[in-house]
Order: sequence, then structure tokens, then C-alpha cells
Amino acid sequence: MILVEADVSEEWDSSTDWDALAANAVRAALAASDHASLAETALGIEVSVKFAGDGEVRALNATWRGKDKPTNVLSFPLVEAELLPSLAAAGHVEALLGDIVLARGVCAREATAKGLTVADHATHLVVHGMLHLLGYDHEQGDDAAEAMEAIERRALAGLGIADPYRVEG
Repeated sequence: MILVEADVSEEWDSSTDWDALAANAVRAALAASDHASLAETALGIEVSVKFAGDGEVRALNATWRGKDKPTNVLSFPLVEAELLPSLAAAGHVEALLGDIVLARGVCAREATAKGLTVADHATHLVVHGMLHLLGYDHEQGDDAAEAMEAIERRALAGLGIADPYRVEG
């Protein structure tokens, strides 16, 4: 069982069901990843998704990453990636994988620049953040970045969202 707890600040509009968006994106990312078996076992997997404002994300980014600016998404894993296979094998284990935090203003600006809806871009960011919770890291070189992007593409395609890395010619 996968429990996704969403916390939505008032800066995010009410025209989208952010709780459902978060749950669908987390589940799609997990299903497309190398850790899909976590969802197939009788585990209680919990992920927290916070839809925050730029100020809150800026403060978190400054505190935890030493970067005093907002960013689109932050991930705070609570389980070491090396332990995920043993969690799946153990079964009937509850695990809080971690927290994902999105910045409303950054997300909206990026969506506009890319010609996307805020909801579709937020879905991509939640998928991206979930993959970080699962141990994927695009900053570990080109191969790691390409592997992570391939998983994002599969997850988003399963949700009916176009390839965010497609280059228009």
C-alpha cells in the first residue's frame, strides 16, 4: 500500500486536485522505477508531498543545500537507497520514504516557459522528486541523468503526459 500525504498551501489554486495529482505521480514513478516491487509487496510506503510557496522552498534550499534561492522541487529521502531492496523482500514493513516539496512560483514560471499546464509540470516535478527518494540522482553523470529521464518519460507517459525532454526541431 502506498500512502501519499499532500499538504497544499493557499498559493496553489483550487482548480486542480493536488492530492490526487501527488498520489498518481508518486505511484507512476514507483511503478516505472527499478523499485516497483515495493508497491507489489504488503509494505506500507508513505511519501509526503508539500505544495509550497517560493519563500518556503528558498528557506529549505538555503538550510539544506546552501543555496539561497527557490528551486522547483526538493526531495528529502528518509531511507537509504541501498536498503530499498531489503524492505521489499521483508514484506509487511512500514516505511516513510521521505518528503517532496514543490515551489509554486518556480513551477508556474517553468510551465509557462515550456508551454505546459502547471498541473502537468507539477506532475513531472513530483515524479522527479519521487525518483530522488528512490535513490536516483541525475547529478551523478550523463548515464545517471539519462536513466532517470527514461524512467520519468515512462511514468509520465503512463499518466498521459508528453515527454518533457522532447526537443522541438
